[in-house]
Amino acid sequence: MDFLIATHNINKRDELQRILQPLGISVRTADELGVTLREVDETGATFEENAALKARGGCADSGLPCIADDSGLEVDALGGRPGVHTARYGGGEQDYEKKMALLLNELKDVPEGERTARFVSVICCTFPDGREFCVRGVCEGAIGLSVSGNGGFGFDPCFYVGGKSFADCTAAEKDAISHRGNALRALVNELPQYFSNEPLPAAETARYRA
Repeated sequence: MDFLIATHNINKRDELQRILQPLGISVRTADELGVTLREVDETGATFEENAALKARGGCADSGLPCIADDSGLEVDALGGRPGVHTARYGGGEQDYEKKMALLLNELKDVPEGERTARFVSVICCTFPDGREFCVRGVCEGAIGLSVSGNGGFGFDPCFYVGGKSFADCTAAEKDAISHRGNALRALVNELPQYFSNEPLPAAETARYRA
């Protein structure tokens, strides 16, 4: 069964495919399917709202079940910033090396024990018949005093769990603890009931609607 993932980020596609493959789901990007996705303005105030906007748009454009995620980094010393604005932190066009330098500079006077942070991932799955649900995954950690590692992507080199940055983890190690891994496992637990041709009762569907 083909599912569209509403992103052009191959790293996210690969993470999703590793975890959903046992369900017999093939995760495809719009480019792989030859589908043109509309531009979605991420105007939501929450990760759930933004994920739903992207999933609904991708489902409408492709006619396939669509999975979209909205994720971000919440830093306690910054009052939860950058949060839903993580991708635009420091300016949307800056690469993550510059974004991480900006983040570390913002935290330069924050002692090691007060640099707590978390990655949050919300995944929304929308079906062509209108059924939809959202799941959330969180990974608690801290912003390091410096960056480390060459793996991963985004803010991974400066986000540490148990003394090790995400960028120093293998794919399997990261999947086991990451926000997206946790959200994907929640997704796997919910998806089987949606393979039925019978729509869920409205009250059941509403439990997951953003």
